[in-house]
Amino acid sequence: MIETLPRREREVFETLCGLGQGATAAVRDSLRDPLSDSAVRTLLKRLEAKGLVIRSADGAWRPAPQGRALADSALRRMVDTFFAGSAASAATALLGLTKTLKPEELAALRRAIDAAGEEAPS
Repeated sequence: MIETLPRREREVFETLCGLGQGATAAVRDSLRDPLSDSAVRTLLKRLEAKGLVIRSADGAWRPAPQGRALADSALRRMVDTFFAGSAASAATALLGLTKTLKPEELAALRRAIDAAGEEAPS
C-alpha cells in the first residue's frame, strides 16, 4: 500500500515510521523538504483516514500496528528488486553503509544469523 501513496503522504509516513512517534512539529522538522504545520497535519489526517497512523490522546502521532507489516513488505520488495531476492546480499550491503555497530546491534545480528542457520535445511 505504501507504494500507492502520493509522494508527500509516503514521505510523511516514512518519516513518522523513522521517528516511531511524534508531534506534528517533530514530523515537519524531520522532513527533507519541510512543509507548513497545517500541511503536515493534513497529510497525517489523510494517513489516519487510510488506517496507517493513529493519534494518541496526548496528540502524538505514531504508525498504526500494521505499519510494521507494511515496512516488512517494503523491505521484501527492495530485496527482491535490488538484490535478486537475496536477504544475505541485502544485509551485506546494509552493513557496508556503516563502519561500526553498537555491541547490542552486533549481538542481535549474531542471534539472527544463528537462528537462520538452525532453520536451514541440512
